[in-house]
Amino acid sequence: MASQPGAALSLFLLISGLRAGLLQQGRSSSLHGSSENFPLPDSFYEQLQSSGERQNLETENVTVVEGEVATISCRVKNNDDSVIQLLNPNRQTIYFRDFRPLKDSRFQLVNFSSSELRVSLTNVSIHDEGRYFCQLYTDPPQEAYTTITVLIPPNNLVIDVQKDTYVEGEEVEMNCTAMASKPAAVIRWLKGNQELEGGKTEVEAVDNKMFRVRSQISVTVLREDDEVPFVCLVDHPAVKDLETRQYIDVQYKPKVEVSVVYPQGLTREGEPLELFCRAVGKPRPEKVTWVRVDDELPDHVLIEDEKLYISSLNKTDNGTYRCEASNSVGSSTGDYTLYVYDASATTEPAVHDTRAAEEGPLGVDHAVIGGVVAVVVFAMLCLLIILGRYFARHKGTYFTHEAKGADDAADADTAIINAEGGQNSCEEKKEYFI
Repeated sequence: MASQPGAALSLFLLISGLRAGLLQQGRSSSLHGSSENFPLPDSFYEQLQSSGERQNLETENVTVVEGEVATISCRVKNNDDSVIQLLNPNRQTIYFRDFRPLKDSRFQLVNFSSSELRVSLTNVSIHDEGRYFCQLYTDPPQEAYTTITVLIPPNNLVIDVQKDTYVEGEEVEMNCTAMASKPAAVIRWLKGNQELEGGKTEVEAVDNKMFRVRSQISVTVLREDDEVPFVCLVDHPAVKDLETRQYIDVQYKPKVEVSVVYPQGLTREGEPLELFCRAVGKPRPEKVTWVRVDDELPDHVLIEDEKLYISSLNKTDNGTYRCEASNSVGSSTGDYTLYVYDASATTEPAVHDTRAAEEGPLGVDHAVIGGVVAVVVFAMLCLLIILGRYFARHKGTYFTHEAKGADDAADADTAIINAEGGQNSCEEKKEYFI
């Protein structure tokens, strides 16, 4: 057994000579020879591999990000001073014990002892990926391999949109591309902090085990999406928190709200009224306009931009006051329905008289009540008509018993005397005294 350092060195020289002879290169090889290493016969490596079941040699796979440092460790259990060496995927000797025949200075010795050979590889690239071999010169020789996997993060992340400005309700199509990564990246979409579903992903293989990933998503934008970031987020083992953002400029028509500045309670005769019109849109509405629905504004109304002011209310001011606002996208209105109460009124109205033009809850209530009243009145009229026709059909001629036989009498006195009713009546009223 080659258990002494001298024997191990002799074995290494013998292997180097076999390499040169097999290739008929005529080159001599020594311990301090050149960095060119020649492959041994396949049968030799098959013998090394088959001995793996009995080996005391250990190593593990290495995953490293491109540009970082990979560390390869060849460890021996219960070593008897046998020689350890490390080979690259091309079967070139990187380190023999603590000596480096290979002229790649990126390989540096980290630790060497009778039980371990540990080597670091700096500035790892995709070309360094592959299987590395640890060999132990025993009888028979032993071998174990470790695989270096190189991860490459996307080197560029880009979101493409068709245009920068959209109108509320339009559909926005966005594309996010992760360039040249290994393995293929996984792309997710967020709107603010909310994850979006429905993205379509395409994966394209490029040179040297690299992948290009493209994800597309379509979103119907609302006014709430204005200046909210759409985020393209990449999930990849080589990088964390890789993302890019796209802000969408969303334009929308004004939203109009009319509020009462004063009074806070009932609107009574003789008291002032101040209304304020708030119009929010993008682009910003240039101005607002006040009108009274179905009537002219009272002469004593004062208007100053968004404000409408009446110094002293009277019942002729009753009506619906409307604020109108518009921009390049569209126009909207907001309504306030005014009812002026008596100066002495203290009871709060059952329904507040402010409403939005688009919602119109008070108008809906009036319409419902009016419809119900109309149906009731119509039903009553129909009932009266039916009853009238019924009584008209059943109206008859009524005769008294006294009138029977009166037609045959010569004169009125005879008719009365001869009337059956009269005779019967007299007979019935007879009384007898004994």
